[in-house]
Amino acid sequence: MAIRPPRIHVAAALTDGPDVVLPEGAARHVARVLRLGEGAPLVLFDGRGIEAEAVLVEAGRKRVVARVEAVHEGRGESPLAVHLGQAISKGDRMDYAIQKAVELGVAEITPLYTEHGDVRLKGEREARKLAHWQAVAASACEQCGRATLPPVHPPLALADWLGGRGEALRLVLHPGTPGVLDRQGETASAALLIGPEGGLSSAEVEAAIGADFAPLSLGPRILRTETAPVVALTLLQDRFGDL
Repeated sequence: MAIRPPRIHVAAALTDGPDVVLPEGAARHVARVLRLGEGAPLVLFDGRGIEAEAVLVEAGRKRVVARVEAVHEGRGESPLAVHLGQAISKGDRMDYAIQKAVELGVAEITPLYTEHGDVRLKGEREARKLAHWQAVAASACEQCGRATLPPVHPPLALADWLGGRGEALRLVLHPGTPGVLDRQGETASAALLIGPEGGLSSAEVEAAIGADFAPLSLGPRILRTETAPVVALTLLQDRFGDL
């Protein structure tokens, strides 16, 4: 079985022929972690749906250069565009939720401040955390084969996120009437709201329902905040997407 070349995200235009100087983070990963040398094949993708077959022509400690040999449109995007509103959680729980959501084809992610959430970020700390989450999403794309990098938006208050929703299907994770997905006709877009470890408050659930969100139950067991999006997105992709 042939070994699949590593996939590397680069925020640059990819066209046939020109050499691409890898940015610092990608270069360090290629040269010091993967320890690839000159002549090694790899796949580059720009995060906007284009990927390129390339080969390393320079692999030094300070500079890594790849030569693009072929460019084509990427694969792996779902026909269902899901915008995930994920309550911010501590530690690696948020990383896990973002990583798995990207693997399951999510189109956009917005971290949310909620009443029962115990994480509050401001200023430089919020900017650093956002950059970290975006890097988690890029790494997940490298692993799962997506060429389009789903944006991780700056955190919002839940009310602000609810006010901006226009998706055809809107769901809030909350004990509700079973079978809500079975009764839904075909759709190309969905918004999915996941609460924090302590759950959404009654007022937040009412606000979501007032914004045309339907309660979605995932069964009799209470799932962790990082597990819930995995299960919900799997159900959505099975019903409306490409699973």
